[in-house]
Amino acid sequence: MIMLDQTVVTVALPSMTHDLGLSSSGQQWVVNAYVLAMAACVALGGKLGDRLGPVTCFCLGVVTFFAASVFCGLAPGGGGETWILSARAAQGVGAALMMPVSAKIVMEAFPITERGRAMAVYAGVSQIFLAVGPLIGGALTEWISWRAVFWLNVPVGLLALVLVAIAKPDNSRDRAARVSLRGAAMLVTGLLLTVLAIQQGSTWHWTAPATLASLIVGVLILGVFVLTQWRSATPLVAVRLLARRAFTANLVTLGLVRFSLLATILFATLYLQDLLHMSPMKAGAAVLPLILPITVAAQLGGRWYDRRGNRPPVITGLAIATIGMACWSVALPHLDYVLQVPGMIITGFGLGLVFSPTNTDALSRVSAAERSQASGLVQTIRQLGGTLGVAVIGSIVLGVEHQVTRTPIPQHGATRSRSASGWRPPSSVWRSHAPSCCSRRSGSPCPAMSRRSPRCDGVRRSGHGTARPWDRHGRAGFWKGAVAQYSSAPMSAASASTWWLCALRPPTKDTATTATTQ
Repeated sequence: MIMLDQTVVTVALPSMTHDLGLSSSGQQWVVNAYVLAMAACVALGGKLGDRLGPVTCFCLGVVTFFAASVFCGLAPGGGGETWILSARAAQGVGAALMMPVSAKIVMEAFPITERGRAMAVYAGVSQIFLAVGPLIGGALTEWISWRAVFWLNVPVGLLALVLVAIAKPDNSRDRAARVSLRGAAMLVTGLLLTVLAIQQGSTWHWTAPATLASLIVGVLILGVFVLTQWRSATPLVAVRLLARRAFTANLVTLGLVRFSLLATILFATLYLQDLLHMSPMKAGAAVLPLILPITVAAQLGGRWYDRRGNRPPVITGLAIATIGMACWSVALPHLDYVLQVPGMIITGFGLGLVFSPTNTDALSRVSAAERSQASGLVQTIRQLGGTLGVAVIGSIVLGVEHQVTRTPIPQHGATRSRSASGWRPPSSVWRSHAPSCCSRRSGSPCPAMSRRSPRCDGVRRSGHGTARPWDRHGRAGFWKGAVAQYSSAPMSAASASTWWLCALRPPTKDTATTATTQ
């Protein structure tokens, strides 16, 4: 359910926008409210797992999750943005209660020599649901309603409770474990204000008092939180683990990869529907070349880690993913989906090689007693990377989209005009990247689109340079797809961060000694 709801909603966003009256920023918050709540509460979920027992905490999370899903499906039309965002945040809280304890249950069930394969299966199952999410979401949206996307979680949640009752995993708990509610409140508030400022910066303006106040206060609260957690004997987030080079290197890589992946999936589905005019189901199927290779490569990455350690799969995977992102970016302006598929496949395969080894290696760098806290920190960084990716890249897209939709399409012959400084406005970039079939001299429809493109049709009909609604939407849709170009930089940064990994040997013992030697 956790992975399913990260991608199942993306293809339903255009329909949700039409029904609920979502703004462009609201579209992004439908995804980010869920991921941000997970990032802020996953550490609390780990602590509650220690206090209540992993099984109890998991079941509590399942109930919270599918109850929130029901409220998502009941969102009122024509002004339900606040309702849907609140319910999505509640879903994130439920997911945060499930996520850390599920990883702990899997890790504790296997010896260290088999954890790579075990976590590969764990990651593989998660990625399968991540992969089928857009397809399921598209089918439900097209054949039934976008509300069915959320109703789906009810039977899935009930099935999860039944399977837990049958498997009967260990539910041992630590009654002495303390849960810092003050620390949890500081973490939630700090992350909310910081992400709010980043994501709304383009809408509010970066120099607006609300933006600056949210960013400054949020960063200060997070700084105080880190200091108090470092000094605490029973921290909510074990920030002291960040002093271990190997553990931190894995977290940096996981966070940056998630930064790129979640935003790419979100804006790719919007690009496919807004610009290439695919139906929800076709758009869901169209992102499978990106997600399915992740599932396959996750298994290979886990086995590779068991045999060779963390360096080969991580460095190779990041290099492959960076190449794939570059290929995908080059193909985007051609508006031809077929040309984008190779880049999507290469990107997905590279990312799949990274996820399982980095996650397994991070948890193997700490002692068994620290594993619960480490798992919470790993999941916090992963989800934080995702929510920052949507916020940062979403803010860039909103800013460019706002500028593009306000810039009139230039007169014929002025398309390639530049200012004195040599800068070309986004509208000029859009027109210069447009395929030749979309020029005014061509009367044939654009072959890159399965249906008649409003942009191509608009350019043929328009005899002047005034921007029409269909022109503005077309250009804005293109920049939503161009998110892959913005994602290439974090991928390169993730590759650079692996210099830490190059000098590290894989852990060989499941003891506290392993955690302290690196």
